[in-house]
Amino acid sequence: MVATILVGMLCAHLLCFAVMFLLISKRLHGKKMGMDAFAVGNFLLSLAYVLQLLEGGVSWSPMSVLNHTLTLASPVAYWIGGMRFFGYSVPLLRPLFAFAAAYSVAQFMVHSTLGPVARYAMLSGFAALMFLCMTAAVIYGARTFAKDLRSEMIFFAVLISGICVLNALKFVKLLDNGLDALQMDRNFQLVFYVYMSFLATVLPPSMVWLVLRRLNDELRGLAARDPLTRLLNRRGLSEAVQLYFNVHKSQHAHVLIVDVDHFKRINDAHGHQIGDAVLCDVAEVLQASARRGDLVSRLGGEEFVVVSLGTDDSGAIQLAERLRAAVEQQTIKIPGADEPLRCTVTIGVSHRLANQSALEDSLRQADVALYRGKTAGRNRVESFQHADGSELGPSVRSSMATQPEAIA
Repeated sequence: MVATILVGMLCAHLLCFAVMFLLISKRLHGKKMGMDAFAVGNFLLSLAYVLQLLEGGVSWSPMSVLNHTLTLASPVAYWIGGMRFFGYSVPLLRPLFAFAAAYSVAQFMVHSTLGPVARYAMLSGFAALMFLCMTAAVIYGARTFAKDLRSEMIFFAVLISGICVLNALKFVKLLDNGLDALQMDRNFQLVFYVYMSFLATVLPPSMVWLVLRRLNDELRGLAARDPLTRLLNRRGLSEAVQLYFNVHKSQHAHVLIVDVDHFKRINDAHGHQIGDAVLCDVAEVLQASARRGDLVSRLGGEEFVVVSLGTDDSGAIQLAERLRAAVEQQTIKIPGADEPLRCTVTIGVSHRLANQSALEDSLRQADVALYRGKTAGRNRVESFQHADGSELGPSVRSSMATQPEAIA
């Protein structure tokens, strides 16, 4: 009687949260974060438990076959929901229908050849295997693509592993005691449904928490990004530099200010749409040419900043020259024009940056060096000089003569 009440409450929980997930997915519009798949998973599992209550016990009937199929289809829906949450585009209905058809056929084959015990044991065995794979995937995610959600992922792994263990124990009990192990008044069945009710109460709010956490992270990311180039803005750059020095306290960095030469001339000659295309193109070149881990940002207008992390003076100069040469070699096609557009950049390099609080000073140093480079003819790299004339290293100039007409 207690187990039956627990199953009824479990059905109510699953159905309520299925509706809630569906409503959330509607509010999220294009990016549903897997909430629609989680809603389907909850609905399938609740329907399976409803069929179990209607059966009244162990049986061999179309209702029982459908019950087993829905029970195992729900983890498939949860798996797809998890993949969608992390940005993978995975279809939902086609895999579910394919799995349902294949498992229904497998039930008929196993029941006709090995008997009813084998069919119920197959259900428990497959469930244990699926949840074991799911636990392994969650642990892997906590170590790789979901490091920002490590605590939450470990929490999910512990909960899912509990389902895996219970299904594995049910599989063993079926092999030892046959169908008697499935009697609703058995202690094991009571423990099983208590745990499932616990999961139905804890997991759905946890999933909602993950969605809210991800939405909050995305909003913070939008606030830290330039809307045109998707590079870090000044706020994002400051936060990233602070995070770097919190982890690497004894390391140094250098600030490089990159300014597109004659950008106003480009805008006046070709229009703001082409000007925006030039900025996006320069942003892509800077990202592709910078070292892995370096910070690339856009401060505004035609001015970009690259923070070269963990490098020495000569390394910063070499990086700046590589960036300058990469932009110079890039061409941009202009609709209706016979020749592609070429642009160049001038780069100012600061002295060593030792901590986040000195970022503004380093930006000023790089800006002074940038101004000197523009005064000297553009398309060059200049390093900051102290009042006594000492500088970071030898200034690097373009190997090509600067031709303003070509630059514009």
